[in-house]
Amino acid sequence: MSEHQDHHAHTQIQNQEQNQSLSTHATDRADAGYAKDLKPRHIQMIAIGGSIGTGLFLGAGGRLSMGGAGLMVAYAVCGVFAFLMVRALGELAIRRPSSGAFVSYAREFLGEKGAYITGWLFFLDWSTTVMADITAVAVYFHYWKAFTVIPQWVLALGALALVFVLNLMSVKLFGEAEFWFAAIKVTTIIVFMLTAIWATLTGAPVADTHAGIANITQHGGFFPEGIAPIFALTLGVVFAFGGTEMVGVAAGEAKEAVRVLPKAINSMIIRIFVFYVGSVVLMALVLPYTAYSANESPFVTFFSGIGVPHAGDVIQIVVLTAALSSLNAGLYATGRTLRSLAIAGSAPSFASRLNKHHVPYGGIIITASLGLLGVLLNAVLPADAFEIIMNLAGIGIAGTWSAILVSHLAFLRRVKQGKDTRPSYRMPGAPYTNIAALVFFAIVVLSNLTSSSGRWTLALFAVVVLLMVIGWFAVRKRINPTLMDAMLDTQE
Repeated sequence: MSEHQDHHAHTQIQNQEQNQSLSTHATDRADAGYAKDLKPRHIQMIAIGGSIGTGLFLGAGGRLSMGGAGLMVAYAVCGVFAFLMVRALGELAIRRPSSGAFVSYAREFLGEKGAYITGWLFFLDWSTTVMADITAVAVYFHYWKAFTVIPQWVLALGALALVFVLNLMSVKLFGEAEFWFAAIKVTTIIVFMLTAIWATLTGAPVADTHAGIANITQHGGFFPEGIAPIFALTLGVVFAFGGTEMVGVAAGEAKEAVRVLPKAINSMIIRIFVFYVGSVVLMALVLPYTAYSANESPFVTFFSGIGVPHAGDVIQIVVLTAALSSLNAGLYATGRTLRSLAIAGSAPSFASRLNKHHVPYGGIIITASLGLLGVLLNAVLPADAFEIIMNLAGIGIAGTWSAILVSHLAFLRRVKQGKDTRPSYRMPGAPYTNIAALVFFAIVVLSNLTSSSGRWTLALFAVVVLLMVIGWFAVRKRINPTLMDAMLDTQE
């Protein structure tokens, strides 16, 4: 090797080491002040709880009634792309854990405009999910006759108030609440699956039928309503997986993010296929698809159908905790995302404030205030509130996931230019898998054109985009240009 080549190789190694150091020690000023109080078990359960929520416990019933057993195909395909997205996020989070998560990564690789778009799409996703969750809680309470005298909007308001107070306490309390909420959800799904397998193998009576393959074959097969409804229902399935990205936000307040994250993320694909695809297959086997409804949890439909005393009541309490868990996580994530935006200057400065428990109470108050719009929607359109909000949240989720994949592509471009190095934990198949996932999410959003409610959702989203454009021109002059410098300063 010549002296020149040797010097060149030595310089390259030095650059790589500097980049690795940058990746490991760089901090985002928006992370300042947080307590690193989330334990490994909290992170594991946030990863599990984030990917199992209202979309499965309530939404699956309505989607099954419209699409039949073929719905499992939509769950499987969406699950694969959700997993690819979270692997891309995991690679960025291990390189530099941040509570600003994808907003912070978009800021680093796409600039402030990218951070603005990513942050506000995520805010749209979770502020509407908060509305969907308080709606779900109200619908669940109306299962009991004692609560039917209470208007749906009052119950929705009560749920919002409870979780709002929980979130203003320490992050440790949030982690503990989420741990137990998630544990209850997982236990319920396992009990359901074991019971449904037993019912299918024994041909046990369920409601007016018997469990078994006949519930699929004698009721129109896998696609009783045709393939088209499965495409139309895909956005609702994306909504069901919304929350899988939550593990990236939690990484910023984790004690051992680099050790815990890979395990939490890698087990996600197994959970998706076992819990989601497995549950939908079993739901289709134990009852005809026509037995399910949008107004009742499919878990309640099944357990009531097999005649277990008070089973419906018990499962109803469980699905209530699932909705509260999702609501709890929604306020947690949006509070931190809004703080990341506010410190940059692209959200109201009030959102940057922390309370004595190191919790971003300003951002949480803003999200909870928007949740009041969900309360209003429950008062005006109680029957359609959940479906309308769920579809809009689905677009927000698809948008957020796309922004994560684009940020990861921009990171890969920097790696190719020799300006950065990839951690050992990587997204498989990148950049080709990024592009495939981006195309898929675009198709999912455009599939709204096939239904009238979907067209209304797209029209509503167009209004949101217009407001985001107006917002950008309003805030772009006050965006803090030193934030990137502060973020890229290495701190030993």
